[in-house]
Amino acid sequence: MLYFQSALAAILPMFLYLVIIWRYDRYDREPFGLVLQNYLWGGLGAIFFAIIGSSLIYYVLSFFIPNQAQLERIEVILVAPFVEEITKGLFLLLVFFNKKFDNVTDGLVYGGAIGLGFGMTENFLYFIAYGGTTFSAWMTIVIIRTLFSGVMHCAATAIFGAFLGYAKFKNIFYKITFPLIGLFIAMFIHFAWNYSVSFESTTLIGFIFVFFTVIIFIIVFSVAIFSEKRIIYRELLEETMNGLIPAEHLEILNSSKRNRSGWVDERIRKLYISAATTLAFRKMELKGSTGSSRKFYENDVEYYRSFIQNLLSQSQMK
Repeated sequence: MLYFQSALAAILPMFLYLVIIWRYDRYDREPFGLVLQNYLWGGLGAIFFAIIGSSLIYYVLSFFIPNQAQLERIEVILVAPFVEEITKGLFLLLVFFNKKFDNVTDGLVYGGAIGLGFGMTENFLYFIAYGGTTFSAWMTIVIIRTLFSGVMHCAATAIFGAFLGYAKFKNIFYKITFPLIGLFIAMFIHFAWNYSVSFESTTLIGFIFVFFTVIIFIIVFSVAIFSEKRIIYRELLEETMNGLIPAEHLEILNSSKRNRSGWVDERIRKLYISAATTLAFRKMELKGSTGSSRKFYENDVEYYRSFIQNLLSQSQMK
């Protein structure tokens, strides 16, 4: 019974957070299958390698720090943020090279998914560990870790993802420095939380810190979404001027109005929205790409222009 209730308490809230983050990306929503892969990496792969890495460092430090209590505190405050943010970020670096990963919003979604997966498994382990205490003590741990620890993991890795997304189509200076800055910030967020809750006198500060970290995360996410709205308008404006996209559609395609029926043939509306949005982002990505990637984006731009033209033509003929 303990394992079942702990599993539910660990999985359901984190998965709900995942769906909320995924759906909040309203203009260029990522494939849920890929988001789920990131989530599972956080919950399985990142945890596995974090345990190995932390154990190795703990073993080495034990030769220099004989005091057990001091050693464990160092492991929680210093080792865990360093190792866990690296293991969470490893898969994010692989996703970085996926054509679906193309901006700050994507980094927030994929990084947040990894953090939530990690938080899910870590929460489960904590819930099991506290299963032998009273129900009220167990519930207190569930609430604290659901509202703070799991969310901290989400925000920390999402920030790293945001820096990756910002750097993807920049020059080599950004590609080297920004991921390192993002990783450092992720580690600092993790360190600040672990440090504050390690001492009774600073626990409240830790709660306040995570609360404001989440507020900043929401603000950054909202700004990134607004940036996507501007990208869609800017890139499709040229297509309107060239006669591909009707002028009356331009304002609709980068707003919530596009989800309403009546402004275009309902049979093609979803395909049209998807194709026009992808075209806008492919044009933006083309400007910052080189080599084989540039050729890929050039071909994709031409493909979606032709696809939209045929889609609108066929709609008018029916």
